[in-house]
Amino acid sequence: MRIRSLGVIDDAVVELSPGFTAVTGETGAGKTMVVTSLGLLLGGRADAALVRIGAKNAVVEGRIRVPGDATAAVRAEEAGAELDDGALLISRTVSAEGRSRAHLGGRSVPVGLLGELAEDLVAVHGQTDQQGLLKPARQRQALDRYAGDAVAVPLAKYVAAYKRFRAVSGELDEITTRARERAQEADLLRFGLEEIAAVEPRAGEDVELAAEAERLGHAEALASAATAAHGALAGNPEDPEGVDAGMLVGGAQRALDAVRAHDAALSGLAERLGEIGILLADVAGELAGYADDLDADPLRLAAVEERRAALTQLTRKYGDTIDGVLAWAEASAGRLGELDGDDERIGELTAERDALRGELSGLAQALTDARGEAAERFAAAVTAELASLAMPHARVTIAIGQTEDPDGIEVGGRTVAYTSSGVDEVELLLAPHPGAPPRPIAKGASGGELSRVMLAVEVVFAGSDPVPTYLFDEVDAGVGGKAAVEVGRRLARLARSAQVVVVTHLPQVAAFADRQLLVEKTNDGSVTRSGVKVLEGEDRVRELSRMLAGQEDSQTARAHAEELLAAAREG
Repeated sequence: MRIRSLGVIDDAVVELSPGFTAVTGETGAGKTMVVTSLGLLLGGRADAALVRIGAKNAVVEGRIRVPGDATAAVRAEEAGAELDDGALLISRTVSAEGRSRAHLGGRSVPVGLLGELAEDLVAVHGQTDQQGLLKPARQRQALDRYAGDAVAVPLAKYVAAYKRFRAVSGELDEITTRARERAQEADLLRFGLEEIAAVEPRAGEDVELAAEAERLGHAEALASAATAAHGALAGNPEDPEGVDAGMLVGGAQRALDAVRAHDAALSGLAERLGEIGILLADVAGELAGYADDLDADPLRLAAVEERRAALTQLTRKYGDTIDGVLAWAEASAGRLGELDGDDERIGELTAERDALRGELSGLAQALTDARGEAAERFAAAVTAELASLAMPHARVTIAIGQTEDPDGIEVGGRTVAYTSSGVDEVELLLAPHPGAPPRPIAKGASGGELSRVMLAVEVVFAGSDPVPTYLFDEVDAGVGGKAAVEVGRRLARLARSAQVVVVTHLPQVAAFADRQLLVEKTNDGSVTRSGVKVLEGEDRVRELSRMLAGQEDSQTARAHAEELLAAAREG
């Protein structure tokens, strides 16, 4: 992993080996930046404050070896990333303005994708996780994670039933609590539909009647105009001497016909005059028919206006046009059907809600049973870990209980409160020595005991998490002496089956590491490329001496450091 311009780190390379790697260094040297860098590669939140002062951006690049058939490899290839000799190359850039970019296998990808891959690649355990585990809700989540499919399968079914139950209950509550509003809405819709049905409008009828009213209102003027136009085109029977357009056009055509044989152009004009004559005759005939058919009937006009008034009453209330009124009626009829079906719908929803409540009760009981079985195994595993961490007489138990609630669901013959995670309240209890009553770990453990309990919990989690790498960030805080030696020994055992990275200030822990990395600053307060180095031989003894006594050249500290290394090699 290469880190540039991140916090106190200017430019440094961190090489993490298989097995157990311990990261050490003086306070403020930048050990935490190693954890932060890995967090960024795993999709952690970017913060402009992480960028080194004076730099434009911080960059973290990592190479993570991934089996080709692993879920992370498949998901990465689906995103267009390419594996480099069985490894994923990941890059994360954070600008001084807070903008963040991510690259995976040479392709730009959403930061969220890195978070998805992280679930299958690395498990991070730190002091923040420990504090979170003091909360009962987190303890329940931790137990569920440890239980695996035994809880995950019934929990998924429970969550699906819970969501449907809430949706059905919400709809039922809405129908019943808004019954008066819905009844009023139904009455208004019914009145409107009855009013429209009484008028029986036809599509486009308002447009047709408007045109008819216009024609009837001007019947005399229209008839007079049509008669006059007919006379101009076809002549007036009462004036046989009169001249009309038809006669004039006919005369013009006859004049041309007499000479058209001598000029083709003139012949064409004669033909066009013939066409005009035919057209004049047609128009004259239609004008005569129009005048004959036009009926200046005042009774019909009154009936049309009355009908238009009735349609206008509808368009004022239900639409701009009669077509709009009919569309409103169609939609309202559908809505009225919904409202009128409330009683039937209430019955259906009530039946479904009761069935879902019974299903929730059964699934909640299955969850409780699965958690109870997992709690016994989990408590036994943590208790065994505590024995390896110099707490041989401590005993951890997990209490699973429920809260009575008359509005809850029935589980085990009791009506109890329920949430989206079931009905169980989970709490981790510790009895630090024989005869001591089990108490919540936040109240029943001293500082050093709490750190060891939390580390034991983390180690048990690590054993159940199907990921190849585990990062522990100073989870050994508050531990010292023999207990610290046991912490180191336990982490070394865990590293036999996985890659383990531990940021620590305890020499007893660091001595058990297969590789020890030292993070140190230069004189200007930065960590450069040479500021993260692998410690071997004499250098490692000197660092352990510093961690033990604060003096690298103390003969007593050196002897103790060499003794720690020898004890660690013996296991």
